[in-house]
Amino acid sequence: MAAAKRLLPYARSRALPLTLASVVGIAAAAAWAADWLEDRPYFDHTARVPVLALAPLLVTAAVGAGLYSHSEELDRTSVRPWWPRRLTHLLALTLLATGLLALAVPGHPEEFGAPAMVRNVSGSTGVTAAGATLLGARLSWLPMTVYGGAVYLAAPREPGGAAAVWAWSMQPGPQVAAWVVAGVAFVAGVALYVRRGARPEGPRA
Repeated sequence: MAAAKRLLPYARSRALPLTLASVVGIAAAAAWAADWLEDRPYFDHTARVPVLALAPLLVTAAVGAGLYSHSEELDRTSVRPWWPRRLTHLLALTLLATGLLALAVPGHPEEFGAPAMVRNVSGSTGVTAAGATLLGARLSWLPMTVYGGAVYLAAPREPGGAAAVWAWSMQPGPQVAAWVVAGVAFVAGVALYVRRGARPEGPRA
């Protein structure tokens, strides 16, 4: 009970209830869209590629916005180190988003199913966390959105090869190189955010 009382101000300062509601809503919309696309005539599970590309961008944008701190000066003067809270906060939201979005695209794990979604959410989270550190939480969505949009338009239809590296978010599940790039992005971005926190910003209107 005491621990919950101590965490309540932190959750409110990060707008955690709104972030959680956004994650759940995006996952529900992704599940509906994936099912709808797959049921269209002449389409199969590859029709879910737009969901695998777009849903991670939306959910990590919500997570990134939740990294904003309303009390940056108080955070920096706290007696206890903040990195454990940052790490717990980010990992908990990542696990929730990853789990819910993986459930949104069941079946066909060898192609564009749950494994590819897990990879995309993880990699997108890392890029967004780095964006929060370098640009601030308000603009944390920008780097991954620009990159993801460009890759969606430019990625070749055939998976593998060099595209598995620069277009990792558009690869099917088994592409090892895509997993490596996404994993490096996740670890690097999370480590940067946990160490430095989000870039200080002015108060939100």
